[in-house]
Amino acid sequence: MSPLNDFDFIAAARDIRLLLMDCDGVLTDGRLYFSSRGEELKVFDVQDGQGIVEWISAGYHIGIISGRSSAIVETRAKELGIQIVKQGVKDKLETAREIWAETGFSRFETGFIGDDTPDIALMEESGLGVAVANAVEEVKSAANHVAGRTGGRGAVREIIGAIMSAKALQDS
Repeated sequence: MSPLNDFDFIAAARDIRLLLMDCDGVLTDGRLYFSSRGEELKVFDVQDGQGIVEWISAGYHIGIISGRSSAIVETRAKELGIQIVKQGVKDKLETAREIWAETGFSRFETGFIGDDTPDIALMEESGLGVAVANAVEEVKSAANHVAGRTGGRGAVREIIGAIMSAKALQDS
């Protein structure tokens, strides 16, 4: 079912001005790749990147909160213009609270996209919690909406499109 048929999604999405997301399993497919020299490799979806660029171009804010740390994430975030990048995070909800204090956004103006159990507390605290299609069941149960696409395969683009469509409904 389209999230635009779900009144709760539409109502929550209209208020979203800050979109936060996990990285591994959301912007990537969640698999970790290492070269023979031990270099970490990540694969990002260009459609997700385009959605992020459109989100930022529309005047909204976006950030990554990841439990892991990777120079690759910093590079990709910089390429896309992602304003907030927090890596090596142990408590994503506490980090989000720090972001809210720094930016002035409220939890109700924040959407969060996750895929695994460390994401649940922030997902439940945010105004709109979304799980990617391949998220673990506990995350899907905690989410307000489950994307039709998987992490690293266009889920972020899908979610951004749905939020922006909900905002357009408000304007019409």
